[in-house]
Amino acid sequence: MGQSVMVNVRMDASLKKQFEEFCNKTGMNMSVAFNIFASKVVREQRIPFNIDLDPFYSESNINYLETKMANYKAGNLTFEEHALIEEE
Repeated sequence: MGQSVMVNVRMDASLKKQFEEFCNKTGMNMSVAFNIFASKVVREQRIPFNIDLDPFYSESNINYLETKMANYKAGNLTFEEHALIEEE
């Protein structure tokens, strides 16, 4: 392992407290946990868990909203119901 360097990370205070508590329960500190995470990312060349996008930002919903905004700006807005996206 090479020379150690300091890395600063900003996070919500409540999240930090919960993360520190988790690390303490597992016998490590936050620095060790972040190093494990960074090593796994570098080794696997990916984030080691799924990151799901909010369905609100899906391409189909963005297109729908852009169409509605264009109709609004043109004075042709009509209101209609559309299906809600169910969350699991």
